[in-house]
Amino acid sequence: MLLNCDMGESFGNWRMGLDAGVMPYIDCANIACGYHAGDPGTMRRTVALALEHGVSIGAHPAYPDLVGFGRRSMACSPEEIRDLLHYQIGALGGICKVQGGRVAYVKPHGALYNDMMADPLVLRTVLEAVAAYSGDLPLVLMATADNRPAQALGDELGVPLWFEAFADRGYTASGHLVSRRLPGAVHHDPVRVVEQAVSLARGDTLVANDGSTLCLEATTLCVHGDNDSSVAAVRQIRQALDALGAR
Repeated sequence: MLLNCDMGESFGNWRMGLDAGVMPYIDCANIACGYHAGDPGTMRRTVALALEHGVSIGAHPAYPDLVGFGRRSMACSPEEIRDLLHYQIGALGGICKVQGGRVAYVKPHGALYNDMMADPLVLRTVLEAVAAYSGDLPLVLMATADNRPAQALGDELGVPLWFEAFADRGYTASGHLVSRRLPGAVHHDPVRVVEQAVSLARGDTLVANDGSTLCLEATTLCVHGDNDSSVAAVRQIRQALDALGAR
């Protein structure tokens, strides 16, 4: 169970996240590529930090929405989605190259991620874009109650898939995330976050927001490190997974 975390989301003089605090405990850093957050200097520093700690680097592309932090859906055509993905992956790839690193996977951000999971056409477009950029780049997408349709599409287009679960989010019965507009969408209690992470690593069932049980088959776990308590939770999750032999 690989731990991944969204990083490099500062922009100019605006600071977001505690990247230096969380980097030692994760396996994969999803680095913002300038469309929802990040800038060239932030990307360079975040790549250097990841390489220092031996952490895999992933492109974290988004809709062009700095004001909304990439959380607002946009009516982009398939061609526009392919272009914005190639532009952002390529930008991060260039910054990685000059530091002796490489982009190892792609994880869309925010509304683009949600649209990809809700609309098969958007998912196909994202997969086609990743396949066209590089034949061996995995795509990170949400683990749901049934991964088979997404896996079949990934197999068809030759893109490896990493199915992702979330330690600090509530789930619906279908395995999708509870909307942030609803109660129970985000778990703030560090104890509960660690318990959910361990349950996911073990393959145990979760309780969905309607009270039903849910089993998610995931290969990577998303954690967040934007405040001191979340960094402490990431450290506890790392220790718990290491104890399980899940690293």
